[in-house]
Amino acid sequence: MQQDPNIFLSIGKTVKDEYGRAIGEIASFAVKPNGGVDHVYIRHADGRFMKYPAGSIKVEGSEVIYLSNIKYETALFCDQIPLIWRKDQALKELLEKRKISQEVYEDLHSSFEGALNQLKTEAQTLLEKIDKEIERCSNEIKELNYALVHLEVEHEIGEIGEQSYNMAFSAIQECLKRANSEKADLEGVRNKLSNILLGETPSKAAVEETVEEAPAPTSPSLPEPPVVVYVKEADESNI
Repeated sequence: MQQDPNIFLSIGKTVKDEYGRAIGEIASFAVKPNGGVDHVYIRHADGRFMKYPAGSIKVEGSEVIYLSNIKYETALFCDQIPLIWRKDQALKELLEKRKISQEVYEDLHSSFEGALNQLKTEAQTLLEKIDKEIERCSNEIKELNYALVHLEVEHEIGEIGEQSYNMAFSAIQECLKRANSEKADLEGVRNKLSNILLGETPSKAAVEETVEEAPAPTSPSLPEPPVVVYVKEADESNI
């Protein structure tokens, strides 16, 4: 990722992920001798300092956003793997047309094949990482649903007042919205990368559309045992 030219203006500002969740504050930078920023140091709410690649930080007005490395890496694999495959096929056609020698073909084919296998291995590792992130989102959604059910029960029996209930309800619904959005995003990225590894070669435009525009999240189902909960529609918020 390229460095955002406004990155130095982000010092002291709150960093949020793509789904609106606060990560921490920009504390400092690791600057290269040529003046470019290599990494950004972020101070988390618990006091920890961690560094992130400068290319993963984007400044939009007063907002500082941490961009997902998973989507960035997926886009690279979805671009590079089909490209190398097409080059190898073109090389084979040149051999069949006798425009190159067998020796040259074997040498370049071996090079392309090695690069392709390396990319596929790395892509498979990324798929495993994506699966873990999807599982994390699923667990978060499940726990949020339980929290919502318990909130409704305690409110129904009068243990929680109306004002406290409304505040908690809105907070849980907002968290559900973000978790569902992230899960849908990850599932779309995983499907696209899986198709590439299976040999499909979608267009670059289709890859970018999947990576940048996640499907709308579906309404979460309540956990077992089944409980009927009348849920009012949460207000839309800018994430």
